Amino acid sequence: MASGRHCVVVGGGPSGLMAAEVMARAGHCVTVLERMPQVGRKLLMAGRGGLNLTHGEALEKFLGRYEGDAWLEAAIRAFPPDALCAFAADLGQPTFTGSSGRIFPKAMKSSPLLRLWLARLDNLGVKVQTRHQVVGLDARLLLQCRTADGAQSDIAADAIVLAMGGASWPRLGADGNFVALLKDHAIDIAPLEPANCGLVVAWSHYFQSRFAGSLLKNVTVQAGGKTMRGELVVTASGLEGGPVYALGPLLRASLRNGLSAMLHLDLRPDQSATDLAQRLARSGTKASLATMLRKAGFTPVAQALMREVAPDLGNMAPVALAGLAKRLPLEVTATTGLDKAISTAGGIKTSAINDDLMLRALPGVFVAGEMLDWDAPTGGYLLQACFATGVKAGNGAARWLAARPQP
Repeated sequence: MASGRHCVVVGGGPSGLMAAEVMARAGHCVTVLERMPQVGRKLLMAGRGGLNLTHGEALEKFLGRYEGDAWLEAAIRAFPPDALCAFAADLGQPTFTGSSGRIFPKAMKSSPLLRLWLARLDNLGVKVQTRHQVVGLDARLLLQCRTADGAQSDIAADAIVLAMGGASWPRLGADGNFVALLKDHAIDIAPLEPANCGLVVAWSHYFQSRFAGSLLKNVTVQAGGKTMRGELVVTASGLEGGPVYALGPLLRASLRNGLSAMLHLDLRPDQSATDLAQRLARSGTKASLATMLRKAGFTPVAQALMREVAPDLGNMAPVALAGLAKRLPLEVTATTGLDKAISTAGGIKTSAINDDLMLRALPGVFVAGEMLDWDAPTGGYLLQACFATGVKAGNGAARWLAARPQP
């Protein structure tokens, strides 16, 4: 039975809905405020190609994927991948583990899971109010809201969970406006930056027009002593793909400090430089460069990329060609913007929250999801952290309320 304590969640993404469920199960009346016409828009977008909920690797390795502090590790240990899979199964959405270790609902899409989840929240008494944008927050736990028709109202709460997302894909609802909402409360916030986003490389007009959209398969990418392997997409502005997403924190740090951000590609990671040089030499001195590279297994886009870096490619001996292919340098001049980034780095710093994710400057206000300062690669790690921090914030709010006398 609801206790009469009123909890408000700002944001209807995975973090917010999870916090709402936790608080409702603790016996509180919960209202979710969402500024968009529908909750879970980014979750629905994520499920278009298959909803990658989490990852099946060993937990210690899993935790090593995150750029965050001890609070994030604690949140994930308390609600690990197994718990998220059990949550989905309890909603009638059992999961399976793909060959890459990524975990998906068997239905693949996010819409069945979201629909069943919203029905369960409704049965728990959670009220969802869409088209409600929070424009003000004060220390009395009073929220100022504005609806789509311009009407304004105040909503009082006994506890608040902010789960407003980061600033990537703002058309889906998260536009980083929590920074303005909290600016008068002396809360330390790291600048918001695009994460899991494309890298900008200054291609020549020929390479850009001819090879944008091409795939570089089975390559390794190295930056700052870290190496990632996978597939890259050549875009009109640079490169995208899992390997460069994972190296994003290192590259952003270099760019932020005004340093050169260099990538080195190994176009033939399964061959040593010596073996590759010997294979190139077998074509003989009379073979054209294109023939030599093709017989050695280089695709047209890989050949063009080598020419892009070394215009005098035709004058290079097989040993030099092999050396270039094994360590092809590319200078990164920037990252692509927040509007198309998969996720957001930066946000509310660890110093601003306690162990229950409550804002030290605003007792009774808890924070979850991408609003917090953490970073992770794609592959299920982003959603896992969003769900886990939602659980932690919801439990934190419930504990805080339990320690306070009933009004």
